[in-house]
Amino acid sequence: MRITAIILTYNEAIHLERAIRSIQAFTDQIIVVDSGSKDGTTEIAQRLGAEVHTHAFVNQARQFQWALDTLDIRGEWVLRLDADEIIEPDLAQEIGEKLPQLPADVVGVNLKRKHIFMDRWVRHGGRYPLVMLRLWRHGKGRVEDRWMDEHVVVWGGRTVTFDGGFADHNLNDLSYFTDKHNKYATREAIEVLNQRLGLFARDEALNARSASFQASFKRWVKERLYNRIPFTLSATLYFLWRYIAQLGFLDGRSGLVYHFLQGFWYRFLVGAKVMELERAVAHLSDKAAICAELSRLTGHKLVAQSDAVTPPHVRDPQLAPRL
Repeated sequence: MRITAIILTYNEAIHLERAIRSIQAFTDQIIVVDSGSKDGTTEIAQRLGAEVHTHAFVNQARQFQWALDTLDIRGEWVLRLDADEIIEPDLAQEIGEKLPQLPADVVGVNLKRKHIFMDRWVRHGGRYPLVMLRLWRHGKGRVEDRWMDEHVVVWGGRTVTFDGGFADHNLNDLSYFTDKHNKYATREAIEVLNQRLGLFARDEALNARSASFQASFKRWVKERLYNRIPFTLSATLYFLWRYIAQLGFLDGRSGLVYHFLQGFWYRFLVGAKVMELERAVAHLSDKAAICAELSRLTGHKLVAQSDAVTPPHVRDPQLAPRL
């Protein structure tokens, strides 16, 4: 079974060699899609034998889907890996041994991701395992067209879950962490506003059959329950749930930093940005005008769409988007 790995990069020199070396033993093709790195990222990729392609970045979903739609993917299976992630040796072995034995009706493989923060594994607070679909049969999956929290979705069969180690271990400092999450908060605020105002087509392909049950359930809770509660209350309750009910306090001082920043500060920031943007467009009623103003405020190009021009891949999850 040939496997093609796709890694998106932007100034990932600190991580990329580690990521590539973690998958070299079981992949046949490694593709790096870069969006203009200035730190030697592409040189590292080329030195390690990866194919390098440059493409202007809009968001994670569209960058990855561009790779699926455009590039010569030779593998029968596709692996999505972030530059700061690692496939650990036991999972590499599991993939090599089990993947060729999977029956034809299995089209996707969920992996159990662990999060490493300040060089410590965050074991509690609902952060392990994070079950996400990252390996799928070529032609049987795509990436959701969303501004934030996009998942790979598959069709035409069922999914299974592998147990080996899969780690998200970013080596940058807290300034990088908070800056990244500030940008994430803007993109998630766009998703929340779209849910409330119906500005453009929403990709609704995620469910327990197209990805992992955990991912689809979390999406349902977030959109049907969490986003309808005032953020001043929901962010507080979410942090307490993670830190106390889900035993986040057992992760020590570094765990407290992580759970507070990612489980309270970030969620509060998303809510505050939604409030700010809602107030900025409250005087507008035309969807095109709202999108234009949100584009100006967020720096992201948003285009209003009516139901009549909904992209085909959003109407039919089996169609990959042409972005």
